[in-house]
Amino acid sequence: MSKFTFFFLFNILILISCKESSEASLKNNTIASAHPLASLAGKKMFEEKGNAFDAAVAAGFTLAVVEPSMSGIGGRLQAIFYKASGKIGGVDASTQVPINYTPTEEKYSFGYKTIGIPGVVAGLIKLHKNHGVLPLQKVMEPAIDYAENGFKILPGEAFRQQNAKKIFEQYEGTKTHFLNAQGTSFQTGDLVIQKSLALILKTISNKGKAGFYEGEVAQKMVDDVKSNGGLLTLEDLKNYQAHDSEVLEGTFQGYKVFALNLPSYGAITIQILQILDHLQVIDNEEDWAIKMGEVTELAYTYRKHQKDLDSLNQILSYGQAANWANQIKEKKLNIVEQNTSDMPGSWVSAEGHTTHLTAADENGNVVSLTQTIGPNMGSKVASKDLGFLYAVTLGGYLGEYKPGDRSNSHITPTLFIDGGKVALAIGAAGGSRIITAVTQVAHRYLAQKNELKRALFLPRVYPFEDSLWVEDHDGVKQLNANFNMDNYRVKMVDEKARFGRVHAVAYDSISKSWIGAADPDWEGTVENHITK
Repeated sequence: MSKFTFFFLFNILILISCKESSEASLKNNTIASAHPLASLAGKKMFEEKGNAFDAAVAAGFTLAVVEPSMSGIGGRLQAIFYKASGKIGGVDASTQVPINYTPTEEKYSFGYKTIGIPGVVAGLIKLHKNHGVLPLQKVMEPAIDYAENGFKILPGEAFRQQNAKKIFEQYEGTKTHFLNAQGTSFQTGDLVIQKSLALILKTISNKGKAGFYEGEVAQKMVDDVKSNGGLLTLEDLKNYQAHDSEVLEGTFQGYKVFALNLPSYGAITIQILQILDHLQVIDNEEDWAIKMGEVTELAYTYRKHQKDLDSLNQILSYGQAANWANQIKEKKLNIVEQNTSDMPGSWVSAEGHTTHLTAADENGNVVSLTQTIGPNMGSKVASKDLGFLYAVTLGGYLGEYKPGDRSNSHITPTLFIDGGKVALAIGAAGGSRIITAVTQVAHRYLAQKNELKRALFLPRVYPFEDSLWVEDHDGVKQLNANFNMDNYRVKMVDEKARFGRVHAVAYDSISKSWIGAADPDWEGTVENHITK
């Protein structure tokens, strides 16, 4: 072969490769999150040539500023991701029990004694360091700007802060940062400025993880928490690490389903989907609702068995899912009614806490990320010199733990893969209704073939005690079935956001683009960045 022929063929191959790469890329970048400013922060990263990881981290830090009732840098995080290379992984940054913790019979759901080791900062930094392409300082710019120069508080956030006012008044630091100069709660449209939080975010942007878990910020955390009866130590903070999550796999409607093992409840999500796969639901809306309730009620009895390997294997077994489905079909399902008084507070709480975001980029990278501080406003405690709320970890709200344990929760960011590509990336907020929101929206979209936006809009259900709760607020009332009350115990719930809030992104194979959807019961938005 002549040198001329070699270089001619070489250049042809390069041109073909570039053409294939161009055709393989998608037409847009997309992010769906629980707050408009967080979605805009993610979009800004796309405009700066960042990827889905940069967008997710920027939105995560921004949510910690503008939606503090639901999450924050004092909280915990779980994320699942898909890389354009085909790698699927996850990040476990759940809060951790301090090393000096001693189990106690005393129960509490807020206050200094509920505070564990925060994980959100370590989780976001890990995602960015391992997978982002922009400098951390650039990624954190939006969050720092909103903290330093202020943002206008939305109606939902103002309402949630107002609900916690009486407890805020017990803590000097919380009053300083979450009540105005007159000692009253912020109102819708108020400009909220958080100078102390801005300084911490700047330190993190310059020093990374060490800017939060070591040095001056760590010392201030420990001094305040310990002086008020808490257990946090400098050693606890310095030794904290965000871990790689164990990714679990299942099957639904021909898609591969990927979710996270403990401390995420991804196993229960997969269990529900696989049972539904064998039921091949559903003839009508009433049948859909009843079977969704039965499947969920069954799966939720396995929440306490996820740590045992044999039980976990049974939960994830597609064959066992068929057995459970047959029991439901033949009406031979015998579920022992659970005593709600023996359950952790997070399993029965009426509050729908937590926040979720999903981001996807033109190269095929996808991130589904959930972060929380527990119940509304978390522990209700903010250190005066720092300005962020700590999550609830101890006190029994999430269950009983020993030193070094990480707190489990219903958080379940989930991916559906078809032919090696993400078809749907989804997650939700809403406490114990997170799993039901994810599984029901996934079923509406992938099995019932509704458009993604409509799948988020349609009514959801939740089995609780001896009744099936059915979403029944304005907008969805006319879509509900006419239930035969003689056959089923049904409770119609006229309350928005009670059944979880989903933020999802799906791939449209026709337009070769991402489609995002934000839950209609919340104040979140979708932002698209067109690349072609």
